[in-house]
Amino acid sequence: MEINKSFTFEAAHHLPNVPLDHKCRRLHGHSFHVTVHVEGPIGADSGWVMDFADLKAACRPIHDQLDHRYLNEIDGLENPTSEHIARWIWHRLRPVVPGLSAVAVRETCTSGCLYRGD
Repeated sequence: MEINKSFTFEAAHHLPNVPLDHKCRRLHGHSFHVTVHVEGPIGADSGWVMDFADLKAACRPIHDQLDHRYLNEIDGLENPTSEHIARWIWHRLRPVVPGLSAVAVRETCTSGCLYRGD
């Protein structure tokens, strides 16, 4: 069984490794949407894979580090593509979220990525 919990954050960034005339090279912002997926068996007593409140609590420090920030200034996000953001979140959640199976990051309503770990 797989469950998921979503959160959003607002942040600015620019992509330093794209061509000079690319629009994403300029400073801009997004309303990012993150979905964290957890896979595991349904607990015999609890009836759930994981308490959604516990998953929300595990995501809170990540949200606080990203929300209303300039992502390029965050260690490990110097080139803050959606792919790098998803991997960055994964590496911070993996030690505290048993059964973490994927992290999805959408930077617009139509564009995003899904990261399933290394």
